[in-house]
Amino acid sequence: MTQTVLSSAHQEVIIGFDQPFVIIGERINPTGRKILAAEMVAGNFNRVEADALAQVAAGAQMLDVNAGIPLADEPAILAQCIQLVQSITDVPLTIDSSIIAALEAGLAVYQGKPLVNSVTGEDEVLEAVLPLVAKHQAAVVAISNDETGISEDPNVRFAVAKKIIERAADHGIPHSDVVVDPLVMPIGAINSAGQQVMHLVRRLRDELKVNTTCGASNVSFGLPNRNGINAAFLPMAIASGMTSAITNPLHQEVVQAVLGADVMMGHDPDCTRWIAKHRDPQTSEAGRGRRESGRRRRRAS
Repeated sequence: MTQTVLSSAHQEVIIGFDQPFVIIGERINPTGRKILAAEMVAGNFNRVEADALAQVAAGAQMLDVNAGIPLADEPAILAQCIQLVQSITDVPLTIDSSIIAALEAGLAVYQGKPLVNSVTGEDEVLEAVLPLVAKHQAAVVAISNDETGISEDPNVRFAVAKKIIERAADHGIPHSDVVVDPLVMPIGAINSAGQQVMHLVRRLRDELKVNTTCGASNVSFGLPNRNGINAAFLPMAIASGMTSAITNPLHQEVVQAVLGADVMMGHDPDCTRWIAKHRDPQTSEAGRGRRESGRRRRRAS
């Protein structure tokens, strides 16, 4: 089974077909968040810190860090964010940027083995990003589009993913360090989007044997009750072979859907993680109280 091993300075996360699904927290991203963007430009990272801690507490095993703010010094801000997040939490990070200088700055300060988000299939992009990934012995997200755009034909997207994996191998990057994003499209605009991505994920698993990720909330864009759609999508994607996703762990119905899918897939032995998440605290306290009372009575006798 293919395993993609990521790490921080002190903690390791494995993305794999026989592993629990990895939730990558999406909230450290100023896109569409004007207040966060303004604070980051001003050097105020209080909200970044709060978002990092809240996502880990909610169940994220990794965090995506993005500092894409127009006209800002993205390399400097991204490096600062990475250093801050790594100082307050041990989870591995995804370094998220389309700017090469920002990726260089982020990789230079990162402690451990990160996931670089991302590389696309254009030759120019491949030759800029892949040597950087290889130099820092990182893993990389391969987005299955190229200079022709995003195809609605999953076979075309498969071919682009295959090209990226082969080009990565030319740079000494093994297929286990390439995590493919099959590109989840809005189901409200493209009725077959769900079927397309499930078909593609199965082929990526069975034929190329690579791990996969996606921006899970893309599937519900433009629809009401987006969390309901996301929570329906993720277990189906997991059953098809998807092994991670960038999503919001603060939406508990989404986390619950993922944990439930792990149980059904046999990736949560003895339902340990499910029980730990959903055990009634009052019942646990009552049981602990009865055990302690019994021990006291035995000692007294």
